[in-house]
Amino acid sequence: MRMPFAQPEDYAPAFAAPAQPSERALWFVFRRTDLLVPAAPAQPALPRAAHPSALGLEVAQVQYLGLLGGEHCYAAEVHSEAPPPEGWSFQGLRTLFSLFDDATLALAGRAVQIIDWDRSHRYCGACATPTVVKTTERSRECPACGIVFYPRLAPVVMCLVRRELSILLARSPRFPQSTYSALAGFVEPGETLEQCVTREVMEEVAISVTKLRYFASQPWPFPHSMMIAFHADYAGGEIRVDGVEIAEARWFSVDALPNLPGKISIARRLIESALSELRDAQIPG
Repeated sequence: MRMPFAQPEDYAPAFAAPAQPSERALWFVFRRTDLLVPAAPAQPALPRAAHPSALGLEVAQVQYLGLLGGEHCYAAEVHSEAPPPEGWSFQGLRTLFSLFDDATLALAGRAVQIIDWDRSHRYCGACATPTVVKTTERSRECPACGIVFYPRLAPVVMCLVRRELSILLARSPRFPQSTYSALAGFVEPGETLEQCVTREVMEEVAISVTKLRYFASQPWPFPHSMMIAFHADYAGGEIRVDGVEIAEARWFSVDALPNLPGKISIARRLIESALSELRDAQIPG
């Protein structure tokens, strides 16, 4: 199953741009969170040029990303009202999931997070002094008070709870009426990932868990999360949803499942992994 936002093997990250720009450089040009792509949906591609000005674009900021398959890559941002060049359009990353290969999509996810960080840290949050770009790492520093600002990353735990041959799935108020997923929540300061899993499950559905088992992680650029997924076993309690983060939660058997999250998400991989193990457990051995 795809993990499109995982860093590809042929990508070498870097923050210091080469002195001589390449005419074949790959550009991830954003208008806020929308990416510049050809207007014809059957032709997924990105601009290749020494600079977006070759397309008549005036960019507000540029960030060097490194090398993908030996090609220099950049992220850039245009004004929020800037029109696309003729033959191009700005589209949200979610609409491009099925059009780009995983390596390009992964770098697009990285690019949009770096652009968002650079835009939102132009001024120091402590003293409002304009920050400056550091040349030794990807960060911005306040010249007045010395605070260094790095790209943001918010860790989010996800947990799929099993009880015998059933799994616990929940529906957020933001989900479509029939779509359910695993439980998830942001890690708080001072918490371990395991403590966060235990707390989030208790807060959202009032049950306790045991035997946590790490599954996998996935960068998720909406807007700047790192999803860290676990399996866990039911330890006790009756489902009681919090009514805020969770609208409904139920135990589902492998033969009577609701609509599940899209295959691009780690939630779907986590659920499919558990279902495979539970189905195997049902086969007489």
